[in-house]
Amino acid sequence: MFLLGSAYPTAKLGLNASIPPILFGSLRMAIVFICLFPFVKFKLPDKKYLLPLLGFAVSMGTGVNFFLYLSVNASNILAPIVIGAQLSIPLAIIISSVFIKETISYKKWVFIITSFLGILIIGFDPKIADEILGFLLICCMAFFYASAQVFSRYLKELDVKFTSAFMGIIGCITLLIFSLIFEGNTFLTLKNLNSEAWLLALHHGILCSLMGHMSMFYLYKFYPVGQVLPFYALFPVFGIILSFFIFGEIPTLIMITGGIIVITSVFLLNKIR
Repeated sequence: MFLLGSAYPTAKLGLNASIPPILFGSLRMAIVFICLFPFVKFKLPDKKYLLPLLGFAVSMGTGVNFFLYLSVNASNILAPIVIGAQLSIPLAIIISSVFIKETISYKKWVFIITSFLGILIIGFDPKIADEILGFLLICCMAFFYASAQVFSRYLKELDVKFTSAFMGIIGCITLLIFSLIFEGNTFLTLKNLNSEAWLLALHHGILCSLMGHMSMFYLYKFYPVGQVLPFYALFPVFGIILSFFIFGEIPTLIMITGGIIVITSVFLLNKIR
């Protein structure tokens, strides 16, 4: 969870190092694919896996990275979007109940609702008025992250290295196309990236994606989404702490209150079997 939490402040550092947000996502996915390529046998899986595999790749590889980096780029303070990303947890549990038929008890519904209320409280913080675009973008990211977790449950028979490599190549190509369309001068930007920018891209590709996300996807082979994903609640603690040490960012009382409600609600979701 420390690695996942580090994604937000290091993303801001990467954007400050002149990596355009969509290109940043494309680089991250390219690194994932390159690292996994030597260990994967690329063979088309059974047709029953094709649609979930494509859904997972587009959701996680394209949707999550697209909205994550745009959100960080649009935000001056990171705490609201770090906490806002927690929406992916209740959303994933709700989506899994619809498509995988995983049961949601009344107690779970209580904590799902309180987690949304915590996000709503943060939305009333006066500082959010200037951060509303970043906050909305991170909510879109949360939806795609939740969708990816549910798609991954259909892929539990496939090698996690294969699914992650497929996600990497799909995400890299689609985000590169988006970067060429919306950001322009993409290849010139790549040529001029400095060593700091490349190190931050490697951090996101290797540590955040390969070590952080793949470990979670591996657990979905053995445990329900609702049991694994709540551990995701721990990452904002590390994200906010790192934001303080790197940028000197101190969350407001409203952010802290809403964050405690969200994190506590998600943690308690994990206690309910």
